[in-house]
Amino acid sequence: MTITLQILGAADEVTGSCHLVTVGDYKLLLDCGLIQGSWRDEARNSDPFPFDPASIDAVILSHAHIDHSGRLPLLVKHGFRGAIYTHKATADLCRIMLRDAAYLNEKDAKLENRKRERKGLRPIEPLYTIQDAEAVFPHFQTLDYAERLEILPLAALRLMDAGHILGSALVELWLHSGKHDRKLVYSGDLGRSGMPVLQDPAIIKQADMVLLESTYGDRLHRDWDATRQELANLFREVTAKQGNILIPAFAVGRTQEIFYLFAKYFDEWGLGRWQIFLDSPLAIEATHAYAQNCDLFDDESSQLWRQHRDSPLLPNLTFTRTPEESMRINQIHSGVIIIAGSGMCNGGRIRHHLKHNVWRRDCHVLISGFQARGTLGRALVDGAKHIRLWGETIRVAAQIHTIGGLSAHADQAALTHWYAQFDPRPPVVLVHGEPVAKAVFAEHLRNTLAAPVCLPRYGETFDLK
Repeated sequence: MTITLQILGAADEVTGSCHLVTVGDYKLLLDCGLIQGSWRDEARNSDPFPFDPASIDAVILSHAHIDHSGRLPLLVKHGFRGAIYTHKATADLCRIMLRDAAYLNEKDAKLENRKRERKGLRPIEPLYTIQDAEAVFPHFQTLDYAERLEILPLAALRLMDAGHILGSALVELWLHSGKHDRKLVYSGDLGRSGMPVLQDPAIIKQADMVLLESTYGDRLHRDWDATRQELANLFREVTAKQGNILIPAFAVGRTQEIFYLFAKYFDEWGLGRWQIFLDSPLAIEATHAYAQNCDLFDDESSQLWRQHRDSPLLPNLTFTRTPEESMRINQIHSGVIIIAGSGMCNGGRIRHHLKHNVWRRDCHVLISGFQARGTLGRALVDGAKHIRLWGETIRVAAQIHTIGGLSAHADQAALTHWYAQFDPRPPVVLVHGEPVAKAVFAEHLRNTLAAPVCLPRYGETFDLK
């Protein structure tokens, strides 16, 4: 009986996770994410799937981030009729995030079609619509952590806490092959131990093959104490200069982690002297979803969020939902902290705030997460002297601070420790990493653990038998 794993996304890049598992006559997808990055990268989202969506029996969704969930509306639109198995909190977040992604698709298509109409060109269709996104929601079937479920006649599933974002899951998949089962473990995005808010990633000890992310496989994060001190120094320095701070932040995960840190160190970091704005409707909704699921947090974070269920987490925090409210922020030239999406600066309101601030020497931009190749955020991290926004060239005079210690992804040491718990060492297939990071991590695993490592090409198939 056939048991195979085919890599159909995130092979030599960080985004677009999508992996096809075949067991006998049944087909399962592990994630179905959007490709993010340059416009050339994102144009690939419109390409046909390399399989018939109607032939897929089920999807297992590791977590809600768009690079793992964002093509689900296309999958359903083109014929998928099965169940999408995921954690309840992930389903809650996806209802927010997929609607938001669809809204942006419709908005972008509308703006582009205005230009095309003036040029006499045919209009384009959005990648998918809000209606397409909402068609996904009836397919969700949710599981609790550690609950084992037979999802198909030849497959059983268990989700364990990945510690990455709310509801993120490690996937344990038992595949029945007649005489012997084969167990595939998929990391999704692996979180970090000892970080604020979420529980530490679960440890799994047995697998026949491991599909492992490698986002930071070539580096070590700054430890938490050093990161906390770095943030404290930054807020003291900028307060003295009366500048503004821009924080491009992922709406789900990073924003809520920043809020927790701001609440815990509010007095120590002198945050009462600032006006703090969360300028992202998506992040506002996601923050409410976090508050409703705080039983999944670690003990300290859960207690803090429960205390603020009926009161603001920060006394000087303002949620700005409308474009008019967002535009008014840019009339303030000092003393504001603006948290806005997108986290890689490729869209959203952060670009407007960059336009009004990044050319000023008293502006500070705090980069708090991974920046994919081809994104505006990556250009800022790499030291760009000028950026382009809406056809205008803007000088970068702001100070750019990269706070690597806030990352929600495990670094090389944490990835190695997590994999090292498997006994004996199963073959490990590295995905969700840029080529250099993957190659460095592969060599590290071979040298330190004698691990059998595979660096897959797009479309490559592995036989689990």
